[in-house]
Amino acid sequence: MKFYSYLFLMIMVSLGLTSCEDELDILPITEKSANSFFSNEAEIESAIAGAYGQLQDGGLYGLDLIGVGEISGEDSFEEIAANDGGRFGQLDDFSTNPGNDLVGDIWRESYRGIQRVNVVLNRITDIEFEDPALKTNRIGEMKFVRALLYFNLVRLYGDVPLVVEETESPFDFFGQGRTPSDQVYAQIEADLLDAIQELPLEKSPARPAQGAARALLANVQMTQGDFSGALTNLEAVVNSGIYDLMPTTAEIFGVANEGNAEILFEVQFASGFNVDGSFEGSPAASQFRPSGTTANAKGHNLPTQAFIDSHEAGDTRLIDYVAVDPDANPFYFTTKYEVSATGVNDGGSDHLIIRYSDVVLRYAEMLNENGQTAEAITQLNRIRTRAGLAGTTASSQDDIRDAIRLERRFELFGEGHRWFDLKRYGNAVEVMNAFFESTGATTRITENNLVLPIPQSQLDTDPGVITQNPGY
Repeated sequence: MKFYSYLFLMIMVSLGLTSCEDELDILPITEKSANSFFSNEAEIESAIAGAYGQLQDGGLYGLDLIGVGEISGEDSFEEIAANDGGRFGQLDDFSTNPGNDLVGDIWRESYRGIQRVNVVLNRITDIEFEDPALKTNRIGEMKFVRALLYFNLVRLYGDVPLVVEETESPFDFFGQGRTPSDQVYAQIEADLLDAIQELPLEKSPARPAQGAARALLANVQMTQGDFSGALTNLEAVVNSGIYDLMPTTAEIFGVANEGNAEILFEVQFASGFNVDGSFEGSPAASQFRPSGTTANAKGHNLPTQAFIDSHEAGDTRLIDYVAVDPDANPFYFTTKYEVSATGVNDGGSDHLIIRYSDVVLRYAEMLNENGQTAEAITQLNRIRTRAGLAGTTASSQDDIRDAIRLERRFELFGEGHRWFDLKRYGNAVEVMNAFFESTGATTRITENNLVLPIPQSQLDTDPGVITQNPGY
């Protein structure tokens, strides 16, 4: 999978199918297509590779989606607010404006990925595969990717245009406007329900299996308050016997630990590969380091001192998940992304979108919300025990709820979950305003700050139809 994006790029260039980078930033981002292409299994496989390769983009899991999921919360901060034109710094103090590059990059690259998926789903029906079961699997994979992209979009921007057909003309969707969130969520759920039926049970590297689709669907259900449905899906993943916690927190992240039993779905990266100036590495490792610690370190997404200090004594995650270089800079940083020796922004660490410890903690949360608090404690303690900690002393449903939420902070820091968790809990405004008050900052947020602004480029492209979110 690490090399599929190269294959797709070379094929697209040779056929003149590259994206319309210099044209209007239309909605959705379109790619020129040739009816004579994608006419057999090998060509469809190259298009599928292109859809997966899109997830590596810096606007998605290469950098921006991770940053927006962490820096917007209280556990992470931006070392220098003005770095990169303030694209992450504005997230830190909730001053993000519609012209922020990050806002536009996430939107644009998400729709580019959705277009690639729609092309596959539009063309694959008429293509004969040597193995019909593989064809069914590939359809499920693409529905999973589309659901993932739309889930990110609807959580970040609110109502977003819903496009589930291949865009063959740049003018197809002018005038469509934004689709209500409940309809977007309905499509996400429909895609994932299909994917559960179409994907294989056993996992394979960098491709979703049924477990990944169930876990993502459970996240969608939890976000919408469907705790019973979420519990059913999480229980199926836990009882499948396919996934497991790694024995120690030191064995999860890093290039040496890739493909381990804890991974349900990841975006793969590889350092040291360069084809015509295109790299397979990730910029996250270098840009998530304090300035002065490595080449192109930007000080994005650094853990706050308060977050570091809140760990219990003996928590192995304080050693295995974060580090500090006092000689270069006194700030802590996440070690979940390895810096490559091959050059700037070329890290080889995969980004783990769904991993089993996340599933276990969600399972504990849903058990507790469905009145099964004793079993919730058992699941919570699986995570605590691995981190070298004693079992929780919490016992009531309310206290266990708080304990699980706290454990998610320690276990999942730096992976892009915290801001979405706060929004899902319904206390993001309260938590962030209390945080700002505790630090002496004058920043205060309202419900309007729970979504990003619609990119200015989209407003300019379809004025009066694509509307801005309140408060921007």
